[in-house]
Amino acid sequence: MSRVALVTGGTRGIGAAISIALKNAGYKVAANYAGNDAAAEAFTKETGIPTYKWSVADYDACVDGVRRVETDLGPIDILVNNAGITRDAMFHKMTPQQWKEVIDTNLTGVFNMTHPVWPGMRERKFGRVINISSINGQKGQAGQANYSAAKAGDLGFTKALAQEGARAGITVNAICPGYIATEMVKAIDEKVLKERILPQIPVGRLGEPEEIARCVVFLASDDAGFITGSTISANGGQYFV
Repeated sequence: MSRVALVTGGTRGIGAAISIALKNAGYKVAANYAGNDAAAEAFTKETGIPTYKWSVADYDACVDGVRRVETDLGPIDILVNNAGITRDAMFHKMTPQQWKEVIDTNLTGVFNMTHPVWPGMRERKFGRVINISSINGQKGQAGQANYSAAKAGDLGFTKALAQEGARAGITVNAICPGYIATEMVKAIDEKVLKERILPQIPVGRLGEPEEIARCVVFLASDDAGFITGSTISANGGQYFV
């Protein structure tokens, strides 16, 4: 019987690539999304992957969403916490609302999603929790105090929970993508991209969403059973830890 994987923010960008890669690897995949119904419908039509709508910032919605996925597909064995938002502003201009929205989704959302699946993983003595953090959670970024704080928090969460899950057969790992060729990054002014961003990346190009997805597929596999509490820095050499 195929293992079940749930990918939050799983219908667009990096999340879509992860959902598709896991399906191609033989998992039964559910993709969560927050608001873009048209994109979710198109994604399901194209891939056959079922989609489920709820906000990861809402704990009760996460509990209900997990219940719906497990009713349809079975117990969740692999959770990929990919959902994230940005509300960028220099700190002196950042509002409490901009801070709260990013923390609620990018950090508290990881708790909200992991907490409901954790007891089942412990009971079955198997689980994979894979948190998509960011290079900016490692090095920081001007204009992203909220985002960098949340993504750094995801790394602390990963390391702490890995210690709790180890004896129960659950691994908890993180991936920190650098600049990836998603719609958001491709929308950056071409001159800014060529003159300011690409020169920072030693390999000389943006990463592809599929390259992050391959990291996820590996961490989800039985082959990665001895890897936990780790962070994969997939950034083309832009930043070393």
